[in-house]
Amino acid sequence: MVRDPNPKTGRAMPSVVVKIGTSSVTDAEGGVDAAVLGAVAADVVDLRGSGWSVVVVTSGAITAGWAEVGAGRPRPRDAVTLQAVSAVGQPLLMQAWRRAFAALGAPVGQVLLAPLDFSHRGQYLHARDTLTALAGLGVVAVVNENDAVADEEIRFGDNDRLAALVANLVAATHLVLLTDTAGLLTADPRVDKGATLIEEVRAFDADLEARAGSSRSGVGSGGMASKVAAAKMASWSGVTTVIAPARVEHALAHALSGEPGVGTVVRPRAARLSARKSWIAFAVPSRGRVAVNEGARRALEEEGRSLLPVGVTAVEGEFAEGDAVEVVAPDGAVVAKGLARVGASEFASAGVVVVHRDDLVLLRRG
Repeated sequence: MVRDPNPKTGRAMPSVVVKIGTSSVTDAEGGVDAAVLGAVAADVVDLRGSGWSVVVVTSGAITAGWAEVGAGRPRPRDAVTLQAVSAVGQPLLMQAWRRAFAALGAPVGQVLLAPLDFSHRGQYLHARDTLTALAGLGVVAVVNENDAVADEEIRFGDNDRLAALVANLVAATHLVLLTDTAGLLTADPRVDKGATLIEEVRAFDADLEARAGSSRSGVGSGGMASKVAAAKMASWSGVTTVIAPARVEHALAHALSGEPGVGTVVRPRAARLSARKSWIAFAVPSRGRVAVNEGARRALEEEGRSLLPVGVTAVEGEFAEGDAVEVVAPDGAVVAKGLARVGASEFASAGVVVVHRDDLVLLRRG
């Protein structure tokens, strides 16, 4: 779903990826909350009617599945059982989304994505083509992790990160993360009653990221930390992010309205990454590390050069040509990420370039 220009103005049409978390799409018993889905669907249909392109990223399959088969037992923790439970919950969740949109005359299509769909460039572009085709057919894409096979994502992933990756994939202008809080707060309201809403974020620092904690609800895999990380990813891709409450009237419309005090707005960086470099920075998993000396660090960060063999002091990991690697400065900081042009076992006979600057993303700029 690459944004098509408006034929009247020539400008790109606005587009949004909206992600709704587990605690918002499910009720106290773990079942799907039809009222919340109906409200989100109504906002989506209204936005589409006013010229927006919209992709929905949904959580809740595991929780809905366990409500169906758990018989009141404690939620399991092992990956195999969670995979099985997600297979039960996925059709329940999609049926609920289908009903919500059908009441408004809008068809929906399910898109299940796994890490492989983002880590391999060809599969990444294929996923984008699928979403583009659905948009062309007038279908609302409802995206979720393919939890039934992606055990690594169940243990380490979350749909906030997935939503940020999808926002980059479809070249969205906005990312909205609907959650069970008012937005990013100055402190955890469970322990600090004086916590207040941070209305706008223009830059990320350690203090801001430290304000985010773990999942408050206990039923989701994310939490505010994952939302801040997702917003940071989106910011680098030139996407405006809004972290806003889900259980308010016209939640999505309010999040995109620009009204002060409605959630936390995270502004995009002035120097955005290209789509390909965003893919390298955030979608491709790192397979190893390359330590460099100070001269190489300066050449990369200050002079915009490629990484040459002479600047490499150590190699860690079993990566092959074309794999992503992190570049580590002498002080231990990760300063860049790029696609290696030689494998880990070939450094002794490496040619002119280890990582070309066209395949390199600097991670400490801006």
